[in-house]
Amino acid sequence: MNDEPDDTRPAGVPVDDAPTGTPARFADELIRPFVIGTLAVLTLIQLVERPPDRLPWLTWSLVVVTITAGLASSVLPWRHLSARTRITLVSVFMGAGAMAFPLAKDTAAPALVFLASVTAGEKLDSRRVAFTVVGAGTALTTTVNQLAGALHLSYESPWWLSLIVGLPLYIGLARRERADALAAADLAARQSRRAAASEAREAALEERGRIAREIHDVLGHALSGIAVQLDMADALHAGGRDRDANEAVRRARALAVSGIGETRRAIHALREDTLPLPETIARIAHGSTAGFEIQGEPGEVRVEVAQAVIRTAQEAITNAHRHAPGAEVNLLLAYTDRLIRLTVTDTGTAGPGARPSHAGSGMGLVGMRERASLLGGTLYAGPAEPPAPGWTVRLELPR
Repeated sequence: MNDEPDDTRPAGVPVDDAPTGTPARFADELIRPFVIGTLAVLTLIQLVERPPDRLPWLTWSLVVVTITAGLASSVLPWRHLSARTRITLVSVFMGAGAMAFPLAKDTAAPALVFLASVTAGEKLDSRRVAFTVVGAGTALTTTVNQLAGALHLSYESPWWLSLIVGLPLYIGLARRERADALAAADLAARQSRRAAASEAREAALEERGRIAREIHDVLGHALSGIAVQLDMADALHAGGRDRDANEAVRRARALAVSGIGETRRAIHALREDTLPLPETIARIAHGSTAGFEIQGEPGEVRVEVAQAVIRTAQEAITNAHRHAPGAEVNLLLAYTDRLIRLTVTDTGTAGPGARPSHAGSGMGLVGMRERASLLGGTLYAGPAEPPAPGWTVRLELPR
């Protein structure tokens, strides 16, 4: 039998701090005081009706002390009491009840010592202390009972009755174990709910961050370009250069139209999260009359990684059609143990004026490169390796 303080209870959860509404808490707050109060009333009535013949003052004193200690152990805020106070209350309850056992046999008082034994098992934090208190109470009950019989202070009772006053200790221990189990289950349920709520909040924040990046990548660049062109048009118009001002307005309109298209593609990509990544890329390729191939074994990837792959595929296909109209475009989605790689190639010629002179200087590719860097990956956009003609966009991200 473990004689150390019961540490099966979750840290910080007192034995009496069972979940509200549980049978253990109900017993502590209502049933136990009711039982002790009922026994106290019965005992006092019986003592008044039939006063003890021998040592009445001692009998009354012991009964009053027993009742007071029993009620105190039931109605006081147990978890706020110190360990020493708890032990003292239970010890007085047990000791006074043991001494009153032979002197008030014609009353309900002997039942109080059995209830004290239950209280010790259920209320005391240390099993060793509980067994010590109940063991001492049993020995005291037996000794006082034998002494009272020898002095003819009480009627004779079965010799074994005083020896079993400690047996209810196991009932108290069982009730304590049940209360601890209920408290642990309630704590686990609360922690599970908190974890689920935390995961939901984290998922929501992650989704918000992902949507914010989409808005920044798509609308941020487009609106910035429009603002620059409109400021330029205003300055040119003020300087009397109306033709150049009109051209700047037309460029602003083109940027707005392009931004609208990019926004639609971004919304479409966000809605494709429910589909597997290979199927999503296949649909993008099919809608753009591009070739598509998969290498390796497709598997689960993080949402933000899948979104980066989708956006890169859309941006690369858009650039290929814009700068190399009529060129053949092919997409290769490769899976490795640690990486996912998207390669978009076209057969167009990267001649002067056909492509930006600096790889990745387009605003869309700048956004894709930033996104890849945030995810711990890399993005390359530039001419294909000789002798292959055309342009290559290659994205590598950790899975």
